[in-house]
Amino acid sequence: MVPRVAMRRRAAEVPPTEPTEKGNGKSHTNRICVLVSLSLFFWALLLYFHFVVIGSSTNIENQIHLQPQPQPSSYTSLRMHKFDPPKEKDPLAKPILPPAPVATTSTFNPPETVEFPFVKALKTVDNKSDPCGGKYIYVHALPSRFNEDMLRDCKKLSLWTNMCKFTTNAGLGPPLENVEGVFSDEGWYATNQFAVDVIFSNRMKQYKCLTNDSSLAAAIFVPFYAGFDVARYLWGYNISTRDAASLELVDWLTKRPEWEIMRGKDHFLVAGRITWDFRRLSEEETDWGNKLLFLPAAKNMSMLVVESSPWNANDFGIPYPTYFHPAKDSEVFEWQERMRNLDRKWLFSFAGAPRPDNPKSIRGQIIDQCRHSNVGKLLECDFGESKCHSPSSIMQMFQGSLFCLQPQGDSYTRRSAFDSMLAGCIPVFFHPGSAYTQYTWHLPKNYSTYSVFIPEDDIRKRNKYRTARYVSEPSEGSQETKLTPREHVTSLDTKRGIDITEALRIQMEVQKQLHEQLEVQRKMQLRIEEQGKVLLMMFEKQNMDFCKPEQEDKASEKTPESCSEEADSPRPKRPRNDE
Repeated sequence: MVPRVAMRRRAAEVPPTEPTEKGNGKSHTNRICVLVSLSLFFWALLLYFHFVVIGSSTNIENQIHLQPQPQPSSYTSLRMHKFDPPKEKDPLAKPILPPAPVATTSTFNPPETVEFPFVKALKTVDNKSDPCGGKYIYVHALPSRFNEDMLRDCKKLSLWTNMCKFTTNAGLGPPLENVEGVFSDEGWYATNQFAVDVIFSNRMKQYKCLTNDSSLAAAIFVPFYAGFDVARYLWGYNISTRDAASLELVDWLTKRPEWEIMRGKDHFLVAGRITWDFRRLSEEETDWGNKLLFLPAAKNMSMLVVESSPWNANDFGIPYPTYFHPAKDSEVFEWQERMRNLDRKWLFSFAGAPRPDNPKSIRGQIIDQCRHSNVGKLLECDFGESKCHSPSSIMQMFQGSLFCLQPQGDSYTRRSAFDSMLAGCIPVFFHPGSAYTQYTWHLPKNYSTYSVFIPEDDIRKRNKYRTARYVSEPSEGSQETKLTPREHVTSLDTKRGIDITEALRIQMEVQKQLHEQLEVQRKMQLRIEEQGKVLLMMFEKQNMDFCKPEQEDKASEKTPESCSEEADSPRPKRPRNDE
């Protein structure tokens, strides 16, 4: 009812002069004409756009393809084009319009140089005929101020040591004479623990897969003597002097075309110092070291140091150099056999100096226990000439010891740890950062296979809980009347806890038991293998006898081929029982 009223009201508002729609065919015809006109106009615009606009842009694109364009000849031009100055435009030249973003029928072959340069290095891995595929290394030809000039001024490389003799012989130092019979006749040198810079650079010169084409290189070596550079300015120089060479190096590298390939992520350098010498935390003059590893460009590079940082991903720990540099594998095997057969009279030994300025250091307690122990050997170190700086004295003490104590000193790591391993002495670490988290490329993950770990708190607080699993506690109100089952272990004073001597003796007993168990298992394994060989021979002989024809009519049933197949079978078949 309501809609009808509304329709009547709207009809009443129409002026009387206009005719109504009902029965009016003319108005309907006009509406159809308008729609047809709009449709024709739309198609006209579409055809105009297709034939005029697109057609003209296609012609322009063809003209561009016909014009000769200079093509880049090598990957170097691709990396340097962003630094070229803009060319001046010729006012009389025809403007070149970019092609329209539509598909065209013209064939456009992109130049081969648009491929990333490092892809060429990756493809060398697929070349099976190339023994250096994927192993090529390119070495930067640095200015001499970054390496060789430091060696010429070798007296300034260290405030405490004259490094001139240690930089000779490609960084190995002078040969050591085997006067006391401690070393081998060949392969031993007076090598300084901070000489890795020179040693590695000279070894790289002998690398068999060096290349002069950086596009083939899997890595790029920077022969910068970073360790020598920071060592000569650590004491008595301001931060500007300490940072000068590092800033110059970064500036030189970033301007090289090789840097643009991966922004330095394929670059690496080696330094014979700890990482903290290159990570100055502030701009204070009293702060330690330089800021090489904090420079933005240096963060992209990898750095091999003798002690790395567990909180940074761009430095990696490598072992300190020792005195032994064998030229042949046979020299290594002979030395290992000699160390296995040594008679070691000391239970443990320590070579080092106390750290009285460091209240957290446990060196003082270790030295005190060594002095008062009849099974420990101490070699005290101090500035100046001493036995601690004599390679023969150090190696002789380690060769006569079962365990070599390696507490942290000024930093987590020590060169002495690798000297002790070389002498066949089991290293004893007191902090995980001294070896386990450092040299993951070189040492086994299961550290108990080559070392002993005693937490520093066990020494600092003299805890006894670590011996509870080995030594039984006396009951209350009773006196301990008998010793432990070990013949050489004295009774423990539960009030003062356990000292290093007892801990190492217990460890030695445990390792002895483990060794005996492993030896028994090894002998059992050998017996099982021998019995297996005997059984296999019996089966083979039985199969061969079974295959031999006993009569002429059986020869046709079993051919020699079938016999050989059964004989070669990894699991010989058992002959069936006729029962």
